[in-house]
Amino acid sequence: MHGHRDMNARLLALRETDASITDKVSAIVLERPTGRLWMVAFALSFVLTAWLGAGIVWLLAKGVGIWGLDIPVAWAFAIADYVWWIAIGMAGTFISGGLYLARQGWRNALNRYAEAMTVFAVSVSGIFPILHLGRPWFFYWLAPYPDRMGVWPQWRSSLFWDFSAIVAYLIVSVLYFYVGLIPDLATLRDRAATRGKQVFYGLLAAGWRGEARHWQRFETLNLLLAAMAVPLVFSVHSMVALDFSEGLLPGWHSTIFPPFFVAGALFSGFGMVLVLGIPLRRFFGLGDFITERHIANLAKLMLAAGLFVDYSYASELFNAFYSGDRYEIAHAMQELTGAYAWVYWTIIGCNVVAIQAIWFERVRRSHAALFVIALLVLVGMWFERFELIISSLYHDFLPSSWGMFYPTVWDIAFLAGSIGLFFLLFLLFVRLLPLLPMFELRKLRARLEREGA
Repeated sequence: MHGHRDMNARLLALRETDASITDKVSAIVLERPTGRLWMVAFALSFVLTAWLGAGIVWLLAKGVGIWGLDIPVAWAFAIADYVWWIAIGMAGTFISGGLYLARQGWRNALNRYAEAMTVFAVSVSGIFPILHLGRPWFFYWLAPYPDRMGVWPQWRSSLFWDFSAIVAYLIVSVLYFYVGLIPDLATLRDRAATRGKQVFYGLLAAGWRGEARHWQRFETLNLLLAAMAVPLVFSVHSMVALDFSEGLLPGWHSTIFPPFFVAGALFSGFGMVLVLGIPLRRFFGLGDFITERHIANLAKLMLAAGLFVDYSYASELFNAFYSGDRYEIAHAMQELTGAYAWVYWTIIGCNVVAIQAIWFERVRRSHAALFVIALLVLVGMWFERFELIISSLYHDFLPSSWGMFYPTVWDIAFLAGSIGLFFLLFLLFVRLLPLLPMFELRKLRARLEREGA
């Protein structure tokens, strides 16, 4: 009799704990008033997005000449922005899909906003290669559709590779993100106090009632999408790397680029997860869910990816001088002492020197320090993409074709505007959708209860 009472008490405590999880996460969307800080951040993001919109309109009217592009530097800010944004999305998929396949329960507090980061970053990245076409209204020519003239895309062109990579990754990311939301959308539907919210979340919940067959199909589909998404982390950014390594310019024609690009993508992606997660944890009081262990694990992952990137930097210099190729040596010397040497040493400071502090446990426990380091990583990785593009184009084989690149105000507008658009979408996500997967946290809580943890 006493045993039954003890078991009932444990089950009641479990239900109360599950209810508190649901209450706390759903209240952020359904009950928490819109704060002044959110309004200020939204207004700033909206202004930057409007600047991006004005830049797009002006570019459509005047052409890509509004950027600082010239000959020989025909790629610059726009392609650097593209590679930077599509790389940031990789870590979200790795955290959500990769750790899900590895059955790592600590991912449950991170995967929802990491998946949102992926969707928004990949969406923003798709803007740049389209606008860079010169005639962006014909971007659909890149798709392999059967037209009456029998004209097909050039399969050896990196433009077609980019189109395939972005579309495939975006479709899988959106599906994976949305499918994972369905049980929580049903929870918001059932808890909504107004008719408008009930209809809104009810339509998004797609008739979810939490039946056993619903859960069975949900788990199967979630597993299949994770299994598709994880290989895309490696294939998509490897494909982006081939945009450069297929070129014959010194500094580009390298077989190390695919693994280097994948490591760099995870490096910057983990940095963005920290930049987003640390303020979310503080402002919404999510310390019970996003714990010190989560922050420390993210810091360790960022350090591990960063060390691989650092190894790639050293390998690039070693191979250039060891090969004896005068063009590769000249390219390496241009990176170290040339006109854009300040960019290279900024990269070293942000991506090599700054992350070494993560070795110390005291730094891993300091959220302010990790936030600053993660910001430096994001800055350093953008400069790394910029330097990669510029250093090979402005100083190639022939002195007669050497030339500098000078950005215009519209180059800055597109970079700043893309950041504004990303945060605009993320801020809307924070207000309209649950930040954390409530059903996964409840499942994790029940599993730990069964294991006596």
